[in-house]
Formats: sequence, structure tokens, C-alpha cells
Amino acid sequence: MSSSGVTDGSVAAVFPTVREVLALDPVRHGAPRVVAGDTGLDRPVRWVHVAEVPDIATLLGGGELVLTTGIGLPGDDAGLRAFIGDLADVGVSGLVVELGRRYVSGVPRVMAAAAERRGLPLVELRRATPFVRITEAVHALIVDAQLTELRATEEIHQRFTDLSVEGADAGEVIRQAAELSGCPVVLENLSRQVLGYDPAGESAELLLDGWEQHSRRIRPAGRTAYDPDSGWLVTVVGARGQDWGRLLLRWPAGGEPPTRRDDSAEVSPGGGPPTRLTILIERAASTLALGRLIRRDAEGLERQIHRTLLTALLDHSRPVDEVALRARALGVVLERRHLVGVMVRHRADDPAGEGGPEAGPARLRDLSEAVGQALREAKLTALTSAVDDHSVGALLALPDPAAEDRALSAFATALRRVRLDAGAVRAAEPSRGGAPGGVIVAAGSGVGGLREARRSLVEARQIAEAARRDRRDLPIFRLPHVGLAGLLHLLRDEPRLQTFVERELGALLEYDARHPRERLLDTLRAYLEQGRNKSAGAAAAHLSRPAFYERLARIARILDVDLDSVEASLSLHVALLALDAVRTP
Repeated sequence: MSSSGVTDGSVAAVFPTVREVLALDPVRHGAPRVVAGDTGLDRPVRWVHVAEVPDIATLLGGGELVLTTGIGLPGDDAGLRAFIGDLADVGVSGLVVELGRRYVSGVPRVMAAAAERRGLPLVELRRATPFVRITEAVHALIVDAQLTELRATEEIHQRFTDLSVEGADAGEVIRQAAELSGCPVVLENLSRQVLGYDPAGESAELLLDGWEQHSRRIRPAGRTAYDPDSGWLVTVVGARGQDWGRLLLRWPAGGEPPTRRDDSAEVSPGGGPPTRLTILIERAASTLALGRLIRRDAEGLERQIHRTLLTALLDHSRPVDEVALRARALGVVLERRHLVGVMVRHRADDPAGEGGPEAGPARLRDLSEAVGQALREAKLTALTSAVDDHSVGALLALPDPAAEDRALSAFATALRRVRLDAGAVRAAEPSRGGAPGGVIVAAGSGVGGLREARRSLVEARQIAEAARRDRRDLPIFRLPHVGLAGLLHLLRDEPRLQTFVERELGALLEYDARHPRERLLDTLRAYLEQGRNKSAGAAAAHLSRPAFYERLARIARILDVDLDSVEASLSLHVALLALDAVRTP
């Protein structure tokens, strides 16, 4: 379910270092002394190999600690240099030489010099020690470390399996990933906006400062990979072939590994994070993907039923009693409740051509999810779903009328927070001074029964449409807020209003149609919107005062009105507002 899996399904070995091997009792019994290559003491030891022949390098694979008495080593300086060079080339972890049989007082200087030059740890054992005890101790240490790593991996699988079964939310999955790893974990969407994080005890402010720019510089080579330049282990999160985010775990390159709660963290032989963390981040990603998929599938079916019931109320397509029965089966009790219709929509329609044909539905789906989450956070019971191509509706079921204002305020606050947390403000189109992210929340009048619910829903929809022209930033638009422009918008389909517009402005509209460059309607609008102040109107229309006065005189002749008359100007202003309402979809 995650974007990728572990490449070979195996658990990477966690190896002791040369330094740790030298601290083991069987090695300490031999009185070890490092004579060269001490800079390589932190190399991991993959295995221990006993050898008494000079051409042993061809039998090694790298990472071995070679034990020898030296009895079979070359006797000349060139041979010793070649021997050390071959071991260094194959990548052994170190060379341990027991003194007494070939070399009595110490290893040859040429051997020490060659090892120092190649950075190969060279250790003398100044006391005879059975090599079998050393190999047993080191191999036991490796096996114990492997078992520890295996147990940690099993815990990872079990922990995230439990989270998947429990349906844990993203925040809990991220928290568990940070706890198991001891590292900061961040979940982001494909636009590099943070969806969730756990700083693992570090500063959240420092972690997220300039995140988008920082994240775009993290470019791992693969769907799950470590980026050593940034120190982040990254995996793509998605399901059913649709990626929707990235999960990132910070493991500083070249630095000390973060402290884990079991103090067993080890750096992998390659210097990056251990494979245990790769397994962890992929299991966390798969849990996130599965959780989103399950929630979407379950919510998808539930939302379909919600939409059916809301549509039935709006269209009278089902008996009210049937709607109440089916809603109660969903856990939404509508009988003997105070009901309030709510509509949420974007202030502006999706710009044509932006984002392709899928942009509009995706935008509406995101809004629907945000409304659903806000209702859950506000602990409100409601039917909710998209009701048309632009709006998400909700029918709130409240215990009594006294709870109406408090419930609407809680919902608006939760919706604002949900959209901010999802990075919706940055992704949304620029607002014209309205609600954050260009979203309007409108509520109809509360009603006392389901048979009146349609009136509240329709009123909320009309208020939401009327409020699109309102420049105020109101958390909730109600009927008193929409004013004259809102009233005219509500009446825009009324034939008598359309007749009024034609009677007042028809002649001017016909003139503008024949002379599109003059745009006299805009001149009239500037004049009326500036309170019939001609100087201010000329400035608003970007015309000289003589030109503006001449145009006003022409408008007065075309419409046969006195523009200095307050009554005539008021009638024209109402007609302009009504024209805007009629033209607004």
C-alpha cells in the first residue's frame, strides 16, 4: 500500500565496530595495542576471519576483521606492503596480529606504516589468546545485535498493524513513528505543505521554519531513499497508484544518531540510517495510505447517502419521513431537533482552464472533506455533502434554538482552522477581501422541524450566492448581512426585477452594445458609486472632468433622466445592482 517496499525483505545487520571488538573480554585478555589506523576504529565488523596465508584478500568480501599470527606473511618489505594494500582494497575492517610466533616484540615498521597510510586499523595482541574465543565473542555480539534489530522490526510491524486496525488518524501514526525512531517526522502533501509533524522533542519552530523551500531541496534518488545532503529519509505516500504526499524522517548525515528510547540505534555500514528506519518509515507510510483509503471509501459511501438525503429535501424527491428514517440509521437524528441549513462555497468559481477538467471536482471534494472534518471537530451532528458543482451543504441538527449561534460559531472556527492546517489558504485563489481562502459560510434561518428544513437550506444557498459580492470578512453570513445587493441577488430570477432593469437601463445597454469602446454603463456606475460626486467619479473612471461631464450628459439624453435628481439616481443605482445580480451565475 505504500509507495515501495524493502528491496530484499531482509533485516540489515547491525554490526559492532572495531573499537567495540577490542573492548570484549577475550580480546582484552590478549593485551591489545593499536599500532596504526586508529582513525578507522569505528568501522563495522561484519565477521571475523582467521588467516595465515598472504593471498587471503581474494577470499574476503569486505567488513571482516582478520586475525593472524603472521607465520605465513611475506618476509620482505614489498610483500608486506602488498599484503596490507590488498586487505585495504577489499575493505576489511582491521587486522589483528598475535605476537610471539613470527613477530616477538612488535609488527614490522613497514607493515605499520602501510596500514597507517591506508587508514587500516592494525592491532597487536601482546599476549597469546585462543582465536576461537575471539570469533565466538564477536559472532555472538553480531547475532545479538541482529536479534535486537529483528525484535525492533517486529515491534514496528506490530505497532503499525495495530494502528491500521484501529483506524488511527495521521497525527497518531506520525507520533508513533517519531517515538519508535527518536527522530523528527514530517508528513507533507505534494505541494510541500505540512499536513502533520512530530519534532521528537526538538524545536517545532526550527523544524518547520521555511519548510516549503527546504523540502523542495530534498531530492532522494528513489521513492524511498535517504538524501545525505539534507539528512532526511524520505518515502512517497499513496495508494492505488495515486501519490498524495511524502513522509520524511530526519537522520543527520555525519552526525550522532538521535537517542532512541532503547539506546540500540546503530548507523548502517553506508553511513546512512539503519534499514530498521527504512522499514519504519515505509510501514508508517503504508498505514497513512491505508487509513486515508479506508476513510475515503467509507466516507464516500456515507457521503453518497448524505447527498441523497439532502437532495431529497431540496427537491422534494422523497417523503420527509423516509429522509428522517434513513438519516437516523446513519446516526443523524433529525426529529424533534432545531435544524439550520448551512452552505459553504468558494467565493470565486474555478478559473477557466486552470488545473484542467479535474480541478473543479477536486476543489469541491477538498472543500467537502474540510466541512466534514470541521463538523467533527465542532462535535456537531449534521447531514452534509456537496449539493451542486460549487457548494457543500449541511443541515445541522441542534438540541434547541438556544444552541444555534454557538454551534455556527464553533463550525466556522473549526472550518477556518481545518483549511489553514491543510494549507488551503496558499492553494486557494486570491480572495477579494472575503473569508480566508475565498470561502463563504452562509446559514439560513433555523426551523423547528424537518418539513421546514428545505426553506432553511434554500435560504442558506441564496445567501451564499449573494454574499459573493460582499467584500466583508464575516465568519457566517446570515440574511440580515446580504443587504440590498443580496436581496436583489435572491430575486434575480424574478421576471418583474428583470423587467425593471430593462426599463431603467435598456436604452443605455443597447447604446453600449453598438459602441463598445465608450462603455457608458461604467461611467454611470462610477458616478453613482461615488455618491454623485462628479470629481470623484471622474477620478474613479480615469477620465478628465470635461470628458466625464460630457459622458454624463450623453447618458442623461439616452436614458431621458435628470442625473442630478436623487430619486432618479437612486432608481438607476438599484437597477445597476439588479443587473449585476442577474448577470451573476
